[in-house]
Amino acid sequence: MMKKPELLAPCGDLEKLKIAVLYGADAVYFGGESFSLRAGAGNLTLEEMKEGIEFAHDHGVKCHLALNIFAHNEDIGPFKEYLKSVKDLGIDAFIAADPGVIDMIWEIIPDAEIHLSTQANMTNYRTANFWYKRGIKRLVLARELTLGEIREIRDNIPEDMELESFVHGAMCISYSGRCLLSNFMIERDANRGMCAHPCRWKYALMEEQRPGQYYPVEEDNRGTYILNSKDLCLIEHIPELIQAGISSFKIEGRMKSIFYVATVISAYRRAIDAYFEDPENYSFKEEWMEELCKVSHREFTTGFYFHEPTNLDQNYRTSDYTRDYSFVGIVKEYDWETGYAVVEQRNKMVIGDEIEIFGPYSDFFAQELKEMYNEEGEAIESAPHPQQIIRIKTEKPVKPFFMLRKKKNR
Repeated sequence: MMKKPELLAPCGDLEKLKIAVLYGADAVYFGGESFSLRAGAGNLTLEEMKEGIEFAHDHGVKCHLALNIFAHNEDIGPFKEYLKSVKDLGIDAFIAADPGVIDMIWEIIPDAEIHLSTQANMTNYRTANFWYKRGIKRLVLARELTLGEIREIRDNIPEDMELESFVHGAMCISYSGRCLLSNFMIERDANRGMCAHPCRWKYALMEEQRPGQYYPVEEDNRGTYILNSKDLCLIEHIPELIQAGISSFKIEGRMKSIFYVATVISAYRRAIDAYFEDPENYSFKEEWMEELCKVSHREFTTGFYFHEPTNLDQNYRTSDYTRDYSFVGIVKEYDWETGYAVVEQRNKMVIGDEIEIFGPYSDFFAQELKEMYNEEGEAIESAPHPQQIIRIKTEKPVKPFFMLRKKKNR
């Protein structure tokens, strides 16, 4: 029997952690206020971490803390103090790449489970076995591996060693994310959590004897975004991923919205569950991809899994996202007697809008927004104020944490 893979969700803050748990994640990963590679994410304070871990564990969900910086000398003292502050929080696993960081984790927390970060560039079974002998029981694989290479690694490592692999989200142009562009150009070190994403910028060429004269960098006249990768999406390939022996399907996106986290986790949850309900008769449902396309995204690619990336896996025209839907609200309360929901607004809604409402483990339904009331009970035509509390009638029952979205007018 194949073991059902873990669905691992990104959590940039406490709210996203709770949403990921409720919408179907088996595990979540997050950073604290220091020592992870997403300094731009909200990240969790120690108190938020404690609350989030308790919430996740109450729902049977594991918690992984990212400590995947490449430490400099001045980081060592503060890092050891930070480990002391988190050692008793009940963290299930620590994600790290730097051998010195791994050594310090085990020095302060001897029984810690450590997952080797993708930043360690793990690309072959000899390296996998090297880390296994040193106590690492899970490898977050480099994004540069094909499915065939993953199967070969699986066949040549101990049975109890787990493989975790990214299946959805942004692709970094640098080898497993180890980028120097940001550091070189604006002194923001990507390997210490401060990446400015210069791979998404537009570039031109200037010849040294002609300062100020910019020549476009073009490829077949399609544009100048020469480093701009499409987003990874493997929801159509769930069977192949499972059969390759991947233990954990990782979603990228600690800086994404709760709408993104809920939608992506929900879609992959359905696909994974459908496969294990009936593997022999499993078929991909287009509605799962349609759901993924309702959140902000770039064009999709399968990355390195099935072939070496080509020009077709890059977007030379623009680094903009496709945003066809707006996240307009989240349900806070629901009155089963009256059918009214209390909603916290996240984007402007007006009477007459066609909205879609969806929640954990449930299909979405669409309805027209016919009536809306403010906190004083007064009828209103629109809800334009950020996080405004309103009351609306829903055509079907909803629950707290259900979300409202609407298609943008073009």
